Amino acid sequence: MVPRPLSDAAAPRRGLDGLVIRRGTDADLTRVVELLALGAVPGTREEQRAEPEQYHDALREIDRSGSALLVAELDGEVVGACQLIVFRHIQAGGGRCAEIESVHVHPELRGHGVGTTLMRHAIERARALGCYRVQLTSNTVRDDAHRFYESFGFSPTHIGFKLSLD
Repeated sequence: MVPRPLSDAAAPRRGLDGLVIRRGTDADLTRVVELLALGAVPGTREEQRAEPEQYHDALREIDRSGSALLVAELDGEVVGACQLIVFRHIQAGGGRCAEIESVHVHPELRGHGVGTTLMRHAIERARALGCYRVQLTSNTVRDDAHRFYESFGFSPTHIGFKLSLD
C-alpha cells in the first residue's frame, strides 16, 4: 500500500509542537485502519480490511471494557495509533495488567518522536489505572520495533505463541 501523504500541516519539518495523544473516536477509524495496513507485515491479517461497521463495533466494545484506542494527532491529522488493553490477572493478587497492541505511526513520521510520545502516554495511562505490568508482543521480523520497545525498558522475557482460529 502506498501511504497517503501527510498534509502540509503535519509534515515532519514542523516538529511535534502540535502533537496530541487522545482516545480514538469513530471519526478516526478510517485513518487508523490505513495506518494498520501501512505497517502490516506481508501476509498478515492487517493487510485485509474488514467492513467499516466491524471497526465501529470493535471501538464501542473497547471503550466499554475500559481499554482504549489511543491516537496521536498532529495539527488535526491522525498520524499514529495504538491500543491499550487493561485486564485483571488471577496472578499478582488479582492485579491489573496492561497490554499495548498495534503500535503504528505514519511512515513519514517514523523516527520523529510520535511513537515515543504515544508509548509514554500508554505506559503512564496504565500506571494511572493501577497496572502492575505493561506487556506487548512484536512480530519476530520487526527488529527496529524491538529496539524501540527495549528503549522503554521492555525485555524479551517470554516466547509468544499464537493459534489462528480461521
